[in-house]
Amino acid sequence: MTSRGVVPPASRPATRVVWRDGALSESERAIPEETPVALTYNRVTHAVMMATPADLEDFAIGFSLAEGIVTTPAEIDALDVLPLPRGIELRMDLAPHRLDRLTKRQRRLAGPTGCGMCGMDSLDEALRPVPRVPDPIPCSPAMILAAIDSLAPAQRLNAATRAVHAAGFWTATAGLVALREDVGRHNALDKLTGALARQGLRAADGIVVLSSRVSVEMVQKAALLGAPVVVAVSAPTALAVRLAEVAGIRLVGVARADGFEVFSHPDVIVQQTVQHVA
Repeated sequence: MTSRGVVPPASRPATRVVWRDGALSESERAIPEETPVALTYNRVTHAVMMATPADLEDFAIGFSLAEGIVTTPAEIDALDVLPLPRGIELRMDLAPHRLDRLTKRQRRLAGPTGCGMCGMDSLDEALRPVPRVPDPIPCSPAMILAAIDSLAPAQRLNAATRAVHAAGFWTATAGLVALREDVGRHNALDKLTGALARQGLRAADGIVVLSSRVSVEMVQKAALLGAPVVVAVSAPTALAVRLAEVAGIRLVGVARADGFEVFSHPDVIVQQTVQHVA
């Protein structure tokens, strides 16, 4: 995996005029970069997404896994990050046996930031079946609160810009072991998927933590990642809850320092709470 050229920074300073306390002032603040990123396989463009130009190898691998184009990073024979005048190409060469799957499911995307379903050509594609996730580890309220508390302090890009989403992975033994940020919440989760795959970590061994709301495509990605517990700071959509029930995902939303709400499969969490109270 190589990078040919200089990748733009994840954020840039911007001059702004501030109206506050009845007065105008001029200063600078950091704002996130938003770059067209083309994902190509064997020199054919499959998708163009607007993304933050950071952790691009993770993005390429995570997107490929989430789309079902590959099942392991080893099926990507080569990956090059190519900065271009008007964007970035993530150029991948696939193992020969994966080309048929790509051809059958080929679609071109022109995705706005964070769009998880742009360009799908049928309703069946949008609501495609998802695998059932592995059984989760025992998950106590204390673990959920610790996982959500770990997210914000690790969001360095968001601390600077206040404009990006994050997806993290937390375990009881090691705490927050991976975190990826992006202007698009789907991109952040794809980047996390790639990071876990490259590190050989199993989502079944911990909790996926999200800074965003949970829509159906986020649940689809979590199911393909094999994440049995997903915790988010915002509430899920109704369709996301229904899909989480089918996939066996424990979906926790509205997670704050003072509590959370469990929307699907609360049995493991409730059981742990009852045992603790007893």
